[in-house]
Amino acid sequence: MLILHNARIYTLNPQRPTATALAIEQRSDCSSRILALRNVEALQQEFSKAKLEDLEGRVVLPGLTDAHLHLRQYALMLQALDCRTATRAECLERVAARATQTPPSAWILGHGWQQNDWPEGFGTAFQLDAAAPRNPVFLTAASLHAAWVNSAALKAAGITTETPDPPNGRIQRNSDGTPTGILFEAALGLITAFLPEPSPEDNVQAIQNAESKLWSFGLTSVHDFDRSDCFRALQTLRERDELKLRALKSIPIEDLEHVLAIGLHSGFGDDLLRVGAVKVFADGALGPRTAAMFEPYEGEPQNRGMLFVDSEQLLEWGQQAVKGGLGMAVHAIGDRANHEVLNAFEQIRSFEQTNYLTPRRHRIEHVQVLHPDDVDRLGQLGLIASMQPIHATSDMEAADKYWGERAPYSYGWKTQLEAGAVLAFGSDAPVESPNPWLGIHAAVTRRRADGSPGDAGWIPEQRLSLQEALGAFTYGAARSAGMENRLGRLSPGYLADLIVVNEDPFSVAPHDLQHIKLLATMVGGHWVWRS
Repeated sequence: MLILHNARIYTLNPQRPTATALAIEQRSDCSSRILALRNVEALQQEFSKAKLEDLEGRVVLPGLTDAHLHLRQYALMLQALDCRTATRAECLERVAARATQTPPSAWILGHGWQQNDWPEGFGTAFQLDAAAPRNPVFLTAASLHAAWVNSAALKAAGITTETPDPPNGRIQRNSDGTPTGILFEAALGLITAFLPEPSPEDNVQAIQNAESKLWSFGLTSVHDFDRSDCFRALQTLRERDELKLRALKSIPIEDLEHVLAIGLHSGFGDDLLRVGAVKVFADGALGPRTAAMFEPYEGEPQNRGMLFVDSEQLLEWGQQAVKGGLGMAVHAIGDRANHEVLNAFEQIRSFEQTNYLTPRRHRIEHVQVLHPDDVDRLGQLGLIASMQPIHATSDMEAADKYWGERAPYSYGWKTQLEAGAVLAFGSDAPVESPNPWLGIHAAVTRRRADGSPGDAGWIPEQRLSLQEALGAFTYGAARSAGMENRLGRLSPGYLADLIVVNEDPFSVAPHDLQHIKLLATMVGGHWVWRS
């Protein structure tokens, strides 16, 4: 038994918003729950044998959830070359420096470049050849929807002028048809098939190492959208009693038939590792301009992006999923992709009702831009708006440039909240940093870290209150996982997942929310990280 006292506790429970002390049962695993919130004297009377821990007036909040990240990819990217640079030249310098430390013929892997932020724009294979003449190079864009490779990588994969674009992918080419070194969407798979594959134990160790990084940001739960090798690693950690980060694990659409065959359903598992929804990609992304749009991108009259599936295919998959007890989580960024997904979900809801099936916690991942006629439909259909506020501040210039008059209908968190959709916030790491305080800052201010575009922020009518933003990283995320009766708040009966921070987020200036630091993180009654 443990009593935390002398604290400013924000419970995020409307029935009791604040407290100064709480009592926690202490089981050997991460299943300990909160017993009571009262003043310390009353708690000591009721739990006389409890250990006391004085928090010296510090602020306590519920543990935060990243409702959309790629856990294995993030963990492995911590080992890769950081390509988040202000210019292309700086990125090439980093590649050259890594090449001097890499054996000949060994792959150089990196992540994080964003051509929209580079004055020079996209790079070429020949520029990477000069930086790393002895090594194949594979650098994924921040969006993970594009890659920059050199000639050695193209050669290793057998990509030539004659290589056709794969379905749902594109090889960028020069005027004579030769590949430039930039690959989009499914074309990345032409290279990844030849990359050195981490062993199962490599995956386990990488995720275990990433746990402490995520705890240091205040994350106690994640919703993962990687594939089966990540699920295997998480199961290994769970079996070893080394998983101390709650994980909701999505199922890739290509595994749907197998999952249905064995009867696996959403919510199966325990409070540390459980099955989530079936993940489908409906389109690409804004960065490489592959998100599916009704009208062309500004300045690109032939480009409406790439639609990977339509509403009919989504309905077919959705009917199979809900009959088997599975929810659907669909990646949709462009207005056309979101429209197709909403049409499918409307029919899936009707199918659930007609067949007396339990309505599932269906989600749209990203919801980045909607047609004006579609803005209310997520709420009407009872869908989760799984969004990443930090995308808005990263993408605002690109959205204005390439979506033009459609930009005011993008990243509409306030609109979705007012329309009745449940907000569940995440980062899409490694696309962005998984630090939720950067996302909270973006949600409240609509400003970048440097303060741009000004005090009001970008499309300021979509700003959220701090309470609303925290709610999307806590209770909203818990609701999307079907765990709202035990996660996302500090209340009796809820799991003892909490964080201690260095400043009161309700007292600091909104622009300073990005600088909140963690002092300690607790999962299920156990301190798993301290600064």
